[in-house]
Amino acid sequence: MATLAVEGVSQGFDGLSVLDDVSLTVESGQVACLLGPSGCGKTTLFHVVAGLARPRSGRVLLDGHDITGRPGSLSYMLQKDLLLPHKTVIDNVALPLVLKGASRSEARERAEGLFELFGLSGVEGRWPAELSGGQRQRAALMRSYLFSHEFMLLDEPFSALDAFTKAELHTWFLSVMDACGASALVVTHDIDEAVKIGDVIFVMRGAPQKGDPARIVGCERVSCPHPKRAEFAVSPEFLEHKRHVLELLRS
Repeated sequence: MATLAVEGVSQGFDGLSVLDDVSLTVESGQVACLLGPSGCGKTTLFHVVAGLARPRSGRVLLDGHDITGRPGSLSYMLQKDLLLPHKTVIDNVALPLVLKGASRSEARERAEGLFELFGLSGVEGRWPAELSGGQRQRAALMRSYLFSHEFMLLDEPFSALDAFTKAELHTWFLSVMDACGASALVVTHDIDEAVKIGDVIFVMRGAPQKGDPARIVGCERVSCPHPKRAEFAVSPEFLEHKRHVLELLRS
């Protein structure tokens, strides 16, 4: 498990200020959500955290080590699963290990042991086109985990799924995170999703195109244990957390 710290990050492009002094910390074993409206700068912050862009100021630390501007330090799963259609499922998920220098047979062997945990037993030899939407997202998440066991960045990983599949994957995702002992920062603009899966929810607001750079305006901590989140989603406590988040978004 790993701790991620974003310290005083500011970013901009062509004279436009997008992020202003953004700081947040995700503790070991936590699932944190970064919540905010579309266009407020969430993806820009993710690019900085992933090392794909160097900020104007500030830094990103992983377990106290400066990883600012160093791509490859964290796994980064985009909204689309991006599975390669010409590779079988096992070769898709094992690809990060091959890119790191493992042989194809070694990478396959290491990946095989995770298929049951990730709910994909029996599909190792299938092609991505033969999988359901939920199975594709499970495979994409497994690939991200194999890239970095410590910390994963997930950019709206469930947004393309229908409501029933999404609810199922929320429960499954938390069980996998607990089993793997991994930490994650998840971008979402879905308040219900953030409260369902997040141990801490960082609320971001801003309108960079209108001269209002994005900032973290508050955070909401959810103490409900992961195994009880399905029942929690229909509880008065869930609605209270949702109300607090809405207040932060509107403040």
